[in-house]
Amino acid sequence: MLIHDVDFAQMYRDHMRQSDRAAKTASSWDARAKELKGKPLQSEYASQFVAHMDLTDAHTLLDVGCGTGTIGITVAPHLQQVYGLDYSAEMLARMQEHAVEAGLTTVATLNKSWYDDWSDVPVCDIVVASRSSLVADMQDALQKMTSKATKRCYMTHLVDGHFGDAAIADVLGKQKRGLPDYIYIVNILFSMGFHPRIDYLCFPGRLAGTKSVEEFIGKVEWTFGELTTQQVNALQEWYAEDDERAQQGGGDTRWAMISWDVDKVGR
Repeated sequence: MLIHDVDFAQMYRDHMRQSDRAAKTASSWDARAKELKGKPLQSEYASQFVAHMDLTDAHTLLDVGCGTGTIGITVAPHLQQVYGLDYSAEMLARMQEHAVEAGLTTVATLNKSWYDDWSDVPVCDIVVASRSSLVADMQDALQKMTSKATKRCYMTHLVDGHFGDAAIADVLGKQKRGLPDYIYIVNILFSMGFHPRIDYLCFPGRLAGTKSVEEFIGKVEWTFGELTTQQVNALQEWYAEDDERAQQGGGDTRWAMISWDVDKVGR
């Protein structure tokens, strides 16, 4: 078998089905958005993401799974129009609030998901999907992104299939297999005729830096879903065993930043 004989799109779909991580509903993200109200957008992640972008000759941008506008709002001052697309109405409301605070009048929002009809989504010079790529069908998502871009696309996806907390997954007895790795995306794009570029972004995990075991368990529950009493007890023991390890929260999170030129597809 040669690489051209491998159906990476189907392999991704099979892997995603076998993952034990439940997809979050729009209402879950609505609740999360309310917790983020008033929090600033600036972060080391946003700085690194934007630093790897090429905005040359670009005037418009579509931010898929935009959340509160971490990327879209950051680059909006350099563009004529930014569209934020998300299935959480509350996240979109936060994005609009950030736009108003920044004095931006060039930000519009679209209440849609990866799985909705995108026929009325505007075509833009650049399309980004920042930390929003956990979809059931990656090939379909990549085709949607590419169909709405005239110049370039950017996506960040997990490295190693864990949010920097493989050790915690082990404590909980969850996600032994992990989520599909970024390498699927590289190979799917290759099969589509693109030659993607890859950079790596590394940050402390989302479970790092908690001030108490209660805060730590709350973050774990957001990441993994509802916990049993036995799992809570196991986390309490893990947290108490090693203070330094507890502060690290199970390790760093690494993201692969994948980009491809839509107007230079190799056919």
